[in-house]
Amino acid sequence: MSAMVLRRTGAPLVLEQRPLPAPGAGEIRVRIEACAVCRTDLHVVDGELPEGKLPVVPGHEIVGRVDALGPGVEGPAAGTRVGVPWLGHTCGHCPYCAQDRENLCDAPEFTGFTRDGGFATHVIADAAYAFPLDGFDDPIAAAPLMCAGLIGWRSLKMAGDGKRIGLYGFGAAAHLLAQVLQWQGREVYAFTRAGDTGAQALALRLGAAWAGASEEPPPVLLDAAIIFAPIGALVPMALRAVRKGGRVVCGGIHMSDIPSFPYSILWEERQIVSVANLTRADATEFLALAPKAGVRAETAVYPLTRANEALDDLRHGRFQGAAVLVP
Repeated sequence: MSAMVLRRTGAPLVLEQRPLPAPGAGEIRVRIEACAVCRTDLHVVDGELPEGKLPVVPGHEIVGRVDALGPGVEGPAAGTRVGVPWLGHTCGHCPYCAQDRENLCDAPEFTGFTRDGGFATHVIADAAYAFPLDGFDDPIAAAPLMCAGLIGWRSLKMAGDGKRIGLYGFGAAAHLLAQVLQWQGREVYAFTRAGDTGAQALALRLGAAWAGASEEPPPVLLDAAIIFAPIGALVPMALRAVRKGGRVVCGGIHMSDIPSFPYSILWEERQIVSVANLTRADATEFLALAPKAGVRAETAVYPLTRANEALDDLRHGRFQGAAVLVP
């Protein structure tokens, strides 16, 4: 098998040829058809997340076909198209797992971070954390759903049922979530880097009521705002944009420091909350909803061997939507 491997944080990925791995008990082997590139992959490569393993194969938005089953695995059957997300395994017995909050598990494993991921031709996955993708006929379009879509959905649930939703950082997650919000009949207000007319145009094309720079106030007060960009300075900006009782949701796994801000913009029962990882229930909900809502990812496709280029293009905002690697 071929894999793009991170041997040292801050260094380019290296193409390696490895023996084809055999799945262990409870595991499946997946022949990868596509793997989207997530901003979390940048955090892994840049060494911004602690306690990862090295060397590691990044990538956690995986779509492929099951081609081998380990001992004790009854399904998904060989040949089934599955998605493999960031949450790769949980302990099942810590207090959080016992409360159906497996996203906060005390001993989790994460695809492409603590276990090898999808920047490769094959991956080993825990069968219980791989989701059948019946009806998803395009693996390239489906790949961004496995994290950008899932974390967007969990963030939206945290944001509540308000009508006017701000999305800060109009990239992979936001452009998928905007389609869900349109389907639900809500209003989308898209915030981008100043001068990013491409992202603003995409937001308007997807039905946003308004699109502008993050530093600009929206034309109306928002019921909630979701921050996908890893920029702490956006938190006080978003607080100023939401109404009394509004909520600001931080949807990323990593963010630069939040600057100090006056208490007055938090007062009146505004809230700041964070989203951590996802649960399998989130995936089940979103993968059932996405086809009904007509969610379709905008993708920039790269061959596996150009993974470093895809990561750099993501870092510098050189494409709209999501980058996807194909073996």
